[in-house]
Amino acid sequence: MRGIRTGAVGLCVVGIAGVAHAQSDDQQPVTTEQAQAAINIADAQKDQSTLPTAPPEAPPPPPRRKGWVLEQSLGALGFAGKFGTLTGHPAIWIQTQFGYEIFKVLMVFASGDMAFTDTGSSVGPSENHPFPLLSFGGGVRLTIPFTARVGMYVQGALGGDVAYVGSGVLANSGFANAESVGFQVGGRGGFEWFQTDRHIALGVSGGARYMPNLAYEVGGDLPLAWDATVDLRYTF
Repeated sequence: MRGIRTGAVGLCVVGIAGVAHAQSDDQQPVTTEQAQAAINIADAQKDQSTLPTAPPEAPPPPPRRKGWVLEQSLGALGFAGKFGTLTGHPAIWIQTQFGYEIFKVLMVFASGDMAFTDTGSSVGPSENHPFPLLSFGGGVRLTIPFTARVGMYVQGALGGDVAYVGSGVLANSGFANAESVGFQVGGRGGFEWFQTDRHIALGVSGGARYMPNLAYEVGGDLPLAWDATVDLRYTF
């Protein structure tokens, strides 16, 4: 009985060894090409994600139109004619304009501006008098859009101006009328670029105006002024 059991165990051991040897014979060595192919597949799949794709980003809202508009401009104001000979250089110019867009292309506005200049070109240093030139008025602007965010405009305005200077300072140079409020009329044009913030726009502009109270009192004169500015606009 003991001999029978010993023989059976021996047969099992021989069978297991034969199966293991057969399995080792079936396994083929991995070639270089197979290894490189597996690496390429792993590299191709490493950036794949199981997370859902994010929705596309919403476009920015369109520019604000048809509302109250505040615009601040900074630039230079130059003078033609004999008043330009008196000052000899362009003035630093600041303008504030407040209006309402009745339609997307039409705005009415009121404005005020200040230019800083002097009489230094025609007199000696001891007699040079710096002074501000104040202006005010109102008008209408027509906007011509090129795209939803870029466009140009033209506007016309009329109002008044006065040199804020001590009595007789400009009269001694032949410009007494500049010391009193006078009439002016002019026009401007510019370009606007609305930003991602729908309320804000940047711009550049320039214009010309006729200012008869700046005319020289003796002989003929052409009292014109020109301006060039950079602009910041906010639409409420």
